[in-house]
Amino acid sequence: MAKKAKRFRIGVEGATTDGRKIDRNWLTQMAANYNPSTYTATINMEHIKGYTADSPFRRYGIVDKLEAEEISEGALAGKMALYATITPTDDLVAMTAKMQKLFTSMEVNPEFADTGEAYLVGLAVTDDPASLGTEILQFSAGASRNPLASRKLSPDNLFSAAEETLLEFEDVADPKPSLFAQLKERFAKKQTSDDARFNDVHEAVGLVAEEHQNLFTKVEAQETVITGFSDQVKTLEEQLTATQDELATMRQELSTQDSRQERRKFATGGNQESKELTNC
Repeated sequence: MAKKAKRFRIGVEGATTDGRKIDRNWLTQMAANYNPSTYTATINMEHIKGYTADSPFRRYGIVDKLEAEEISEGALAGKMALYATITPTDDLVAMTAKMQKLFTSMEVNPEFADTGEAYLVGLAVTDDPASLGTEILQFSAGASRNPLASRKLSPDNLFSAAEETLLEFEDVADPKPSLFAQLKERFAKKQTSDDARFNDVHEAVGLVAEEHQNLFTKVEAQETVITGFSDQVKTLEEQLTATQDELATMRQELSTQDSRQERRKFATGGNQESKELTNC
């Protein structure tokens, strides 16, 4: 069974690690603009981005979706918050189960690409919120260079103060293997006896029969739908034929009426040479 993370909060408007403020408009922009096909924000450890797959600072998942909502209760009521849905790696699931890396910090690009609006370009997990919060803020105030500058994708990016994160995972059923995959697995094993081989053949026949029955049921259902459409088409054809017959009959009647010889007599008068007055 695979693990899927439930939606959780990754940031709130307010302080960053370098004295700037997370504007609430940035949060709503990130939620509206985020699209993995445009740029996928990956999950890293402590905002350090390693280059090898076996590094402790490898990626630990990807961000799938962002949503912005105003907090309705508690000490942060009225503040805008950003929520994420992620696909975690097994390593991240295992770490959080051991009470490790329970806080998250966003990497925000306030003016992403040519959009001029904010975009989430990374998400870090960390153990110590103070290391990306109060202590770094105090240190940065007297430092000529931000101590986290080397970890940013762009110098103008900023890291949000780490937020306590409730990472909850739920089991997601793995997709059912195909019939071919099931049969291949049956016959890939090296059998030690004729009975074992016979059992595998028997089970394989059963799988084929079951799949055939499922397919037959689906085809039968489609045939029912098609038959229904055929009946409807037949009814419409009959109605069209009847309408055409009615129109033909009406055309015949009208042509008969138009061929009558009776004509209204021409009005008298109006002729210069005639002395007759007009007969109305």
